[in-house]
Amino acid sequence: MNIDEKDFFRQVTLRICGSLEIEKALWQCLLYIRDFLPAGQMSLHIYHRDVGVVETVANATFEGFRAMSLKSQLSDETRRNIEKQGLIRVRIIPRLGDDPVCSPVAEKFNALDLPAVVSDLVLERKLLGVLAIFGNGRIPFTEAHLKLIGIINEPFAMALTNSLRYRELQKLRDLLADDNRYLQDELRRMVGEDVIGADSGLKPVMDLVRQVAPLDSPVLLLGETGSGKEVIANAIHKTSFRRQAPFIKVNCGAIPPTLMDSELFGHEKGAFTGALSQKRGRIERAHTGTLFLDEIGELSLDAQVRLLRVLQEKEIERVGGSGPIAVDIRIIAATHRNLETMLNTGAFREDLYFRLRVFPIFIPPLRSRMMDLPALVQHFIQKKAREMKRSPAPELAFGALERLTAYHWPGNVRELENAVERALILSRGEPLIFDDIAPKTDKLPGNPAFPLSAPVPENLDLNAMTSHHIRRILDMCKGRVEGEKGAARHLNLHPSTLRKRMRKLGIPFGRKTAGRQSPAG
Repeated sequence: MNIDEKDFFRQVTLRICGSLEIEKALWQCLLYIRDFLPAGQMSLHIYHRDVGVVETVANATFEGFRAMSLKSQLSDETRRNIEKQGLIRVRIIPRLGDDPVCSPVAEKFNALDLPAVVSDLVLERKLLGVLAIFGNGRIPFTEAHLKLIGIINEPFAMALTNSLRYRELQKLRDLLADDNRYLQDELRRMVGEDVIGADSGLKPVMDLVRQVAPLDSPVLLLGETGSGKEVIANAIHKTSFRRQAPFIKVNCGAIPPTLMDSELFGHEKGAFTGALSQKRGRIERAHTGTLFLDEIGELSLDAQVRLLRVLQEKEIERVGGSGPIAVDIRIIAATHRNLETMLNTGAFREDLYFRLRVFPIFIPPLRSRMMDLPALVQHFIQKKAREMKRSPAPELAFGALERLTAYHWPGNVRELENAVERALILSRGEPLIFDDIAPKTDKLPGNPAFPLSAPVPENLDLNAMTSHHIRRILDMCKGRVEGEKGAARHLNLHPSTLRKRMRKLGIPFGRKTAGRQSPAG
């Protein structure tokens, strides 16, 4: 068959350059060249010389095409052979399974017994990758076929180069999108994460936050799981001089030990198998901002050593990197574990502990600040109703607040949030009951169960609900504000703070209650 080589070159070039999607362009070429070559399928492969990996990026058959990222690790011997033999433009491989370079890839395509024509794609004397044309299993390849494929080698090399550049642009786009997600998370925190109880149950905590926030000193947040450590960490960041910079969270307990170094410090291309591109770690992302290390007690001893260096030297080194990278970060750590006990057992480094424990803040559990519960309930009802697109938000049923107050909340604020969400799902537009939280007779040591005979009136706003709660505690305490049996003790508030809140809400106390209640403390 006489072939017009110039027209063949032009037609293939038009098709390979006709789409930004390299896999689609490859398929269009296959449909054209099958009239000239015994081709069954085609594939494009990138050779990552520095890591010895062949990556299949596109495959086309008569049925269709697909983009992929299929990586095949070459042995050291095969890599040496590639370097030794140099660049070979086009060659016939009678059986792919017999070729040490092609067999790892051919095996993944079930093509070990097929012949192929392989063309090294070279630009400026640099091996970029390989174009593989698999035989159809019926007609063998000939020298004439080799000549035709040699004609189209350069267009495919240029197409692969453009594809690589396009991939880099996509990586940059993904990197920007990734940074944008972090910034969006930060923005959501800044506009929608108020500290409920900042003027009551968490007032001592917030006083400490205001003292330490303007400084760069490390902060260690201590408290039970779900008590609100991340909210406090965010409050510190929001009121610091770093508030315009990133707030990056690392859940130390959720990252496998094998990935911890890569996640914290990042890695260079080729640092390990599969590291085909450079990656910035969480610490590097937090540069000029705040790094929040949640569940710091879950860090391995090896990771603790490397974190200590960050605190001491203010620099990191990526996995596989050749030099240090300076970082300017403020560290806030948090844990529910007893780090002093871990020191005694050797599970936590003493030098790291004292570096982190410059300014410890203890966040009390929810059961110790029940004064905040009505406000928290109302906050979560409004928040979850918005998320579920429920308008108006449901009200509390009679006795619901008392039931919630009588429960001991081992999961703290997080458990309360989940309970509100569950109640909203089950409510079907009815008032929220919470009858699965605790029996009506449930008691907490030191916090007697409150009688359900005094239901919460309907349609109360937050201040009215808080007022109702305080009045009920006062009734239980026979009007006494302070002392061992006073309302302030039950509400975990300083008596003067409780009186201030009562005055604001118009709740009488002291002489104003004479003749109606026992004298207040």
